[in-house]
Amino acid sequence: MWKSARSGAALLCVALLASACGGGEQAGTDTQPEERVKLSYGVWDATQQAVMQELAAEFTKTYPSITVDVQLTPWVDYWTKMKAAVSGGAAPDVFWMNGPNFQLYASNGVIKPIEEQIDTSVYPKALVDLYTYEGKLYGLPKDMDTVGVWYNKTLFDAAKVKYPADDWTWTDFKEAAAKLTDADKGVYAVGAQLTSFQEYQYNTIYQAGGHVISPDGKQSGYADPKTIAGLKFWTDLIAAKQSPDLKTMTDTTPLQLFEAGKLAMYWGGSWNVAEFGKNDYTKDKVDVAPLPRGEKQATIIHGVANVVSAKTEHPAQASAFVKFLGSKQAADLLGKKGPIPAYNGTQQDWVKAHPEWKLQTFLDAVAYAVPYPVSKNTAAWQEAELTHLTKAWTGEVPVEQAAANLAAAMNDLLAKE
Repeated sequence: MWKSARSGAALLCVALLASACGGGEQAGTDTQPEERVKLSYGVWDATQQAVMQELAAEFTKTYPSITVDVQLTPWVDYWTKMKAAVSGGAAPDVFWMNGPNFQLYASNGVIKPIEEQIDTSVYPKALVDLYTYEGKLYGLPKDMDTVGVWYNKTLFDAAKVKYPADDWTWTDFKEAAAKLTDADKGVYAVGAQLTSFQEYQYNTIYQAGGHVISPDGKQSGYADPKTIAGLKFWTDLIAAKQSPDLKTMTDTTPLQLFEAGKLAMYWGGSWNVAEFGKNDYTKDKVDVAPLPRGEKQATIIHGVANVVSAKTEHPAQASAFVKFLGSKQAADLLGKKGPIPAYNGTQQDWVKAHPEWKLQTFLDAVAYAVPYPVSKNTAAWQEAELTHLTKAWTGEVPVEQAAANLAAAMNDLLAKE
């Protein structure tokens, strides 16, 4: 599945910036149409490996002289391995890209812009914008994800709490949280996780009317009182003991607690379908609702894009493969066996694959979705987010002070970009 977007960026180092990333495609590498070519395709999700191999086989049916080797690197190692491959000039011909890393790779010439004329209206605009740098499109969206509240129906029933309505609010959420917490049974309403901003803090920041970064990418939004309100949504839950404390969530993640029946609610993405569908506890006990509305309704939208290495020896074939992966034909197959395809109008097969859950929730959220916040070096200020906000999550400093310190540090980092 597609993991939370922020953690991949945090693994990037200065070595990428210092590596020989800027070269274009190598000269004299064009192949004749009849020459057989094998492309390498880098992915990180084992649950999608089979469908990616199936897509590769479908591509070869159209282009018999081109085969594709799907190379799986687990998420925990993907960006570290990619950095080393890029530095050594051995990146896969085509590989998965996420939002936090995109501008760093594009600005350093690691990936090629898409030169062909592509009808981008078939994808959510937020994703097209996410993978556009200095007016050029570099990646075709493969899939998309939004965030909802997964909830344990058994725990809701036991506490005599109504299931979340489609139009519920922060007030409704907090009232439910108080009733769903049962200290004697070690059950909490929700886990106020710190390390997955895509699922937690970014959503409440935008719901509160705040922002993470200015539209021009030059100023932090963490000094904004509304942004701070979005952070306090979570620290208040910890203070009320309706969420485990940070140490507990570090030792045992909220996902693990939810799957053990110790959390009544879990703020998670559409990608959790694969996880919850195979888990014996959750597959029959959970459902999903929209995120509660604050000052406004909002959810973060993100999605993986397919990109072409600037160093590929087979640019024409690699570009053809990326174009195929962004097609309706590919999206139709992905929707049956993978995450939500990004291609508009192809998502219903994904919804129908799990009729036991209200998965339409994630598609409806696109209408009020906010793009994942990024800049040229997202990793730098995401590290600062963890450094400063950890002190607020542990109660070491007030949220307001942590946010002010973060804003100052983030502004310094953005100025260096």
